[in-house]
Amino acid sequence: MHTEKNIHNTSRLNRKPEKSLSEGNFSQRFDICGMGNPLVDILVYVDDAFLLNHGLHKGVMHLIDWERREYLLEQVRGKEITMEAGGSCPNTLTALGLLGVRSALMGKVGDDDLGRVFEEKIAARNVHSFLRKCKEKTGTSIILITPDKERTMNTHLSACRKYGEDDLPLEVIDGSRFFYFTGYMWDTETQKTAVKKAIQRAKKSGLQIIFDSADPFAAERYREDFLDLIRESVDIVVANAQEAQILTGGKIEDGVKKLGEHTRIAVVKNGAENTHIFSEGMYINVPSFHTDVKDTTGAGDAFSAGFIYGLIKGHSLQVCGKIASFVASKTIEKLGAQVPDDIHSILLQMLKTGAEL
Repeated sequence: MHTEKNIHNTSRLNRKPEKSLSEGNFSQRFDICGMGNPLVDILVYVDDAFLLNHGLHKGVMHLIDWERREYLLEQVRGKEITMEAGGSCPNTLTALGLLGVRSALMGKVGDDDLGRVFEEKIAARNVHSFLRKCKEKTGTSIILITPDKERTMNTHLSACRKYGEDDLPLEVIDGSRFFYFTGYMWDTETQKTAVKKAIQRAKKSGLQIIFDSADPFAAERYREDFLDLIRESVDIVVANAQEAQILTGGKIEDGVKKLGEHTRIAVVKNGAENTHIFSEGMYINVPSFHTDVKDTTGAGDAFSAGFIYGLIKGHSLQVCGKIASFVASKTIEKLGAQVPDDIHSILLQMLKTGAEL
């Protein structure tokens, strides 16, 4: 009979060597650094007919050009709009920042008002910015929320696309314990090249590498690339049920086991349903927290943050899964992709009382 192991007892997850961080007067050590698309989210409530009339597939991320961006903004003119710092990896890191985890973000924004607002917002959530700036405009994502609380994203990457390997702050990677990135990095060649170099540096410096496949369409577009990554470079892989099925051809339980054959830890999230984890031959099924849903934007990002928080704090995989579900549940109770500002105290109280753990 398998017994669950604390992951910090394994040599692979403790391969980080001690080293000086004096390079370039850099002295801050981070728990995690991540590379992603710094986007300003534009959130709007619409009905299903709006999606149908504009040829949009519900619940997925559409990459759009500037003309399409302007067209959609014109179509939602007059509706109530909320703006927030977004992007999948940035959402995860800001959640971690609010959870008290030392976090650093890499990416590129425009030298414009939206870029400055983005940096101010992540700084307020305890994330250290290593964002580069360029002449392109800051990227945006028009997030359309339907009555069933599902979100449909329309993303114009803009400045994000310009992030390249020469932009990498290598000392930040060297000074971290975990490196985190998502499948969205494969949407541009420059970002893909940058993340591959970051992975090489992270492996050399002994970091644990966490990959979130991020989106079913991305998993479908880059299936072979993602599978190669998982087999060769990734310690921890996170996917949702649909992405896992695309990558492995199997349903949830079979899919998480297939992913786990090639990584230290595989996690498959499944919305309001149970979380599935596979590690070193051990399968774990974790019940989810249920709540009143207002907006599912950022739920997966918050889930990843909760799971990573659990890993960093040395919790068992069972508890990591519970924390992930709890953090995600608190995020979908409100509008927008960001976790509540008081998420750390709420989580600590839950852990203290042992509620549903």
